[in-house]
Amino acid sequence: MAAGLSLVAGGGFRPAETRPIPGGLGERWTLPGSPQPTLCELFAIHPRDGGTTGFLLAQLERGKPLLWVQERMAILEAGRIYPPGLGDFSIIHVEARNAQSALWAMEEGLRCAALGAVIGELWGDPRALDFTATRRLAVAAEKNGVPAWLVRFGTTPNLSGARMRWRVASAPSLANMFDPRAPGAAAWDAELFRARGFAPGRWRVTHDRQEDHFHLVAAAGDRALDEDARRIA
Repeated sequence: MAAGLSLVAGGGFRPAETRPIPGGLGERWTLPGSPQPTLCELFAIHPRDGGTTGFLLAQLERGKPLLWVQERMAILEAGRIYPPGLGDFSIIHVEARNAQSALWAMEEGLRCAALGAVIGELWGDPRALDFTATRRLAVAAEKNGVPAWLVRFGTTPNLSGARMRWRVASAPSLANMFDPRAPGAAAWDAELFRARGFAPGRWRVTHDRQEDHFHLVAAAGDRALDEDARRIA
């Protein structure tokens, strides 16, 4: 893999030394990421799978409010976000009547440098979401230094100006070291299928919030997690 970027506290990125992809379970994971705020897309494998939200939140800056825009159809099909369940994030929630309104709200939000990120959830393949619209979001994010994320439900990837594009699905949670009957840390199957400057790849990862690092927990498609990896908290 080419030189990567290590995700650090605050949602920022710092250059990482060139090294091979970690091969051992439980190693710190150098998550591919843009060196500057830009537009990224997350494609949910299934509309009822909340894995995209967990994977996204693990990368966002705390301490600044998030503008979270949901199109009406995304709410009906995938559910409305519940801010108290999102931890210590401060959420400004916008319900948009259609994709065009959602994209307008996102672009306006990206003009505000006080925001930690702008997230938009869209359903299907609305006509308003074309290459020009995604390109405008990417340029606005890079110009104003505010990360933008498009979360896509019920669709397949089409032409887009997003700099990084992920497919994300929930994976079995890790074992709880204190109670074997309880779920442990969340895990995700994450596939990076398009990124500027990074080779495509697919991994199963978890996020250690205390260290603010991702960890590799199993090869994608391998349902048998290593016992040492299962004890990661």
